[in-house]
Order: sequence, then structure tokens, then C-alpha cells
Amino acid sequence: MNNKVLISVVGPTAIGKTAMGIHIANFFNTEIISADSRQFFKEMSIGTAVPSAEELAAAKHHFIQHISIEDQYSVGDFEKQAMTKINKLFQDHDILVMVGGSGLYVKSITEGLDDFPEIKPEIRQNLNELFEKEGLQKLQDKLKNLDPAYFSKADIENPHRVIRALEICLGTGKTFSSFLNQKKNTRNFNIIEIGLTADRQIIYDRINLRVDLMMQAGLLEEASQLYSKKHLNALNTVGYKELFSYLDHEIDLDFAVSEIKKNTRRFAKRQLTWFRKNQKIHWFDYKTKPEKVNQFISEEIKTLK
Repeated sequence: MNNKVLISVVGPTAIGKTAMGIHIANFFNTEIISADSRQFFKEMSIGTAVPSAEELAAAKHHFIQHISIEDQYSVGDFEKQAMTKINKLFQDHDILVMVGGSGLYVKSITEGLDDFPEIKPEIRQNLNELFEKEGLQKLQDKLKNLDPAYFSKADIENPHRVIRALEICLGTGKTFSSFLNQKKNTRNFNIIEIGLTADRQIIYDRINLRVDLMMQAGLLEEASQLYSKKHLNALNTVGYKELFSYLDHEIDLDFAVSEIKKNTRRFAKRQLTWFRKNQKIHWFDYKTKPEKVNQFISEEIKTLK
């Protein structure tokens, strides 16, 4: 496996990762692992910018709409399944491509996850019920009390992360942060990390345009169909929760759309902050020709031999 290479393509939302990943996969005649946690769900298409039918036909993708919003699915589940798939695909390919903007999911493959003990499922179930009844603020307060160190650096607006940290705290009697940064599983393949970026205003303009296009494509109708399931964790995400507020008559539609844009811009900012910490990423402007990126990757591969 030492001569196998995984090419990881990352960057903020709406930057063009899907298109670049397809170009790279076609150049190297290989397949794509998706590491975008929002695109895992079968019921969520428009609001998660799932690759189009044409894009999916252009290159074989894995981990796109493979689970239901009803399923309990963690980054640990993804790591196990994706590593199994990667090892299987490496039997037929020397090079694979991974595309996604979900930093922790990307990291689970490139570096491995911290090792956490098994937790009784009823603890998570109780936390999910608390979230449904009393909201995210209650969970945030609980985490701040039990693990202030993790609370100070975590994405506390992400209920998945907050619930995961709390279940470890409650299930072990230790802080979630005490399990972080331990020795990880080593990977027996090479990794080349590519990042796409642009000036912040360009990213924001692309996000605003994408939201407008999503609305034109029927995002409100998609949200309406999912409204009865709005309590599920998977749907507590940008693009859906704002429209649920509109459907609850809490805000008007124009304001809901403006909130989607604002919250997506904030999400992109958090993505960039996460990925900028990784010194191994080779950054390219989003307008860079795929041929140039492929040439760079080819040169990098030569240095590995």
C-alpha cells in the first residue's frame, strides 16, 4: 500500500470542489470518496448541493446519499466505512480522490480519529430528547459546565458535536477534551492535500448566488416535505432550519433566505479557519485550471516513489 495515493480536495462551500474532484478523478482514471457530511442523506438534495446526475455520471462517487436522516450516523461510522471502501478500491486503483468540506470527516481519513470508549446508546437518546424538548442552548450550557476547555474551542452551533461531547462526558465521567490528541491510527497510503480558495468577497458572492439558485431549484418545497421531521439532528442545518422558521410563521421568506446566506457565509468562514491550520494543504485559487492542478499532483506523486 505504500505506493497508493489518496488525493484530498478541500475548501469552503461553493468554491468548486465537486468539479475539481471530478477533473482529477477523470485524469487519474479513478473514483471519488465524498467527505461532505451533509450530502450523506438521501432525503436532502437541493439544500446540500448534492452533485448533479451528470456529475455523478462523470466519475464514480461513494458516500453520496447513502443513509437516511432517520439513521444515527457519526464521524466514527464514516471513518470505519470509508476506510473499508478505500482499502477495497486501492486493490484496483493506485490513486483515489476524496472531496469534501466537512473538516472532521476529512481528518478522520487523513489522520484518524481520537479513540473514544463505547457509550451506552441510551445516553445519546436522552440527549437527543433533551435537544428536541429544550433546544441547543440547554445542551450548550451543560457542555460548558462539564467540559469548559472543549466548549471554548468547539463548534457549539453544531448539535452533533455538542451531543457527541456530552455523551462522552456523561458516559465516562471524564471530559471529552481529555480523549483528544491521543496517538492516532497511522495510514498505510500516501496523502496529497489540495485546497481551493478565493478572496473572501468572491466566496461570499458565490454563496449568495448558490442560495438563490437553490431557491429557484425548489429548496422551499424540499424543506416543506421534510418539515414533519424537523426535530431530527440531520435537519438542524443551514438551509433547512431557516425555512422551517418561515414555515412556522416566525419570519418571512425574504428574511429566511437572507439568514441562509448569512449562516452559510459563517459556515464557510469556519471551514477556512479549520483548513488553514493544516500546513500540509497545497492551496490553489478557485480559478486555477484543472490541468495545472493535475500537473502539480503528478509531480508530487513522483517525489513519493
